[in-house]
Amino acid sequence: MTSTDPNAPSENSLVLVTGMSGAGRTTALKTLEDLGYEAVDNLPLSLLGGLVRSGPDMGGKGPRRPLAIGVDIRTRDFGVDPFIDELDRLIGAAGLDVRTVFLDCDDDFLLRRYAETRRRHPLDSDRPVPEMIQIERRLLSRLRARADVVIDTTGMSPWNLRERLRDQFIGDGGVGMSLFVTSFGFRFGVPREADLVFDVRFLNNPHYDPALRDLTGQDRAVQEAVAADRDFEGYFGAVTGLLKISLPRYAEEGKSYLTIAIGCTGGRHRSVFVATRLAEWLSANGWRVGVSHRDIDGGTDRIVSPT
Repeated sequence: MTSTDPNAPSENSLVLVTGMSGAGRTTALKTLEDLGYEAVDNLPLSLLGGLVRSGPDMGGKGPRRPLAIGVDIRTRDFGVDPFIDELDRLIGAAGLDVRTVFLDCDDDFLLRRYAETRRRHPLDSDRPVPEMIQIERRLLSRLRARADVVIDTTGMSPWNLRERLRDQFIGDGGVGMSLFVTSFGFRFGVPREADLVFDVRFLNNPHYDPALRDLTGQDRAVQEAVAADRDFEGYFGAVTGLLKISLPRYAEEGKSYLTIAIGCTGGRHRSVFVATRLAEWLSANGWRVGVSHRDIDGGTDRIVSPT
């Protein structure tokens, strides 16, 4: 039976969730399950086609249901070539909307997660974890390149990842381009998934004002201080002018998701304000947009569930 919930995924939706071990696949699948997908993890590749084709529109007898399937190196009979071959077959199937999500994460944070959970790397229990992470990254590089959505979970809490997935999948029906704006601190690294990066470190830094140092870009006093910079309005106008030209062209090319990253030194003051202001401008101009502040807590709460 077709759902009457406008935010429910379409019955012909298939989301394949893959990526680096420890980058948050379990959290992602649980989130998609909450959004109305039937979530299946570690399904052997040999059974993938049969499960997907079980609906009546694919020749099966069961009801068509939106599916979210987790596949990674722990999956029985996993291989990059077989996975890509099966992906191509599914993409070519009539009546099926296939999207692939690749979850990535910086090596340092993956190492921390393995250390905290005292888990061995699934590829090899007898070799050093850093070496196995590099081998896995090389192995999965082609899958990352094929993914429709790449999410770098470095610095994300489980809540951040859930919000990112909700913004990506809820109610969009796969139509049009969604935007995601994130603030970040350069000292913690540029977000891996960023499509466009804007550097606002040239603006006056509230960190050096004792009255503002312990506040963030979500506080009015900081917002007023950043907005009062003599070059803020000109810079913001230049950024929005560029986006007026480029965003429609990205959409015309069929890009389904675009991430805009705004960075300052620590990710607490200037970038937070500018990212919030930009998200408001994008929304007012008709774009679907989500916003997050990766380093607003000083990079101290940046660990996703290790599976």
